[in-house]
Amino acid sequence: MDIPAREGPACHELGEPGVSVVTLATKEHDMADRDVLASAFEEHRDHLRAVAYRLLGSMTDADDAVQDTWLRLTGADTSEVENLRAWLTTVVARVSLNVLRSRRHRPEEPVSDSLPGQAADPEAEAMLADSVGLALLVVLDTLTPAERLAFVLHDLFAMPFTDVAGVLGRSTDATRQLASRARRRVRGVPSPDRAADVARQREVATAFLAASRAGDFTALVALLDADVILTADAFAVPSGRAATLTGAAVVGKGAIASSTRAGQSQLALVDGAVAVVFAPAGRLQVVLRLTANDAGKITAIDVIGDPDRLRDLQVALLPD
Repeated sequence: MDIPAREGPACHELGEPGVSVVTLATKEHDMADRDVLASAFEEHRDHLRAVAYRLLGSMTDADDAVQDTWLRLTGADTSEVENLRAWLTTVVARVSLNVLRSRRHRPEEPVSDSLPGQAADPEAEAMLADSVGLALLVVLDTLTPAERLAFVLHDLFAMPFTDVAGVLGRSTDATRQLASRARRRVRGVPSPDRAADVARQREVATAFLAASRAGDFTALVALLDADVILTADAFAVPSGRAATLTGAAVVGKGAIASSTRAGQSQLALVDGAVAVVFAPAGRLQVVLRLTANDAGKITAIDVIGDPDRLRDLQVALLPD
């Protein structure tokens, strides 16, 4: 039987005249349920973030996927869910798979710097990146979305192939084959040497970006080989004409002239190598590919601004 709303002192004391006691109790109950749900979700947030980061290779995209997972949780009926951690892992994996597939069609877009209203945690990002390993990120970026998901979920997080197959919408046998192909690629790379090579690239690129941001001409010249060559396509040059600069002093002055853009740039893995990317408002506009010799001197810089060339690049941002 419906209980009619009562207007009286009790209701007025609550500040909501005409609102039934039943309605208020229901609201309080819903709020309590949401608090319990939020508390349960927070227990698994770090795990979900780790899964998403290994799948996506981008902290920003990982946080976005976790947030999307929370929204899906709040809109779902989980009364019959026996293992919330497994349920959430499946959801964040599906969300990540959609992002990976979307990248194949729009590779210029998944490079946003930070989420509105969310503060970055550089220390947490660095720790998570180290746990994954730059060498592994390089290899994972060469896999198809399905191969990457099968390998990460099964080999790194021990999810049963039957569950992984459910995420992918494929048979268990087909999912095993995907993971096997991915595993061969991962094992086929000499990871210690590759990790050392990427670490050297990152050290050089970090120093170059820092000197460019600071407008430190002396530091830039020290990083550049005496015969360094910089090439830039027409889209990367204000004049609209392709340009070539030669020599440490000339290239260093060019970097100083671009210090403002350097302030908004960051490091990324571009086709498996460390590079500098400029992506204001999350849209990739310029990539600087650096080539360094064994002495750590930069011998060549390729500045890419051509949208067609940018679309062909595989880009994964690196935490600072």
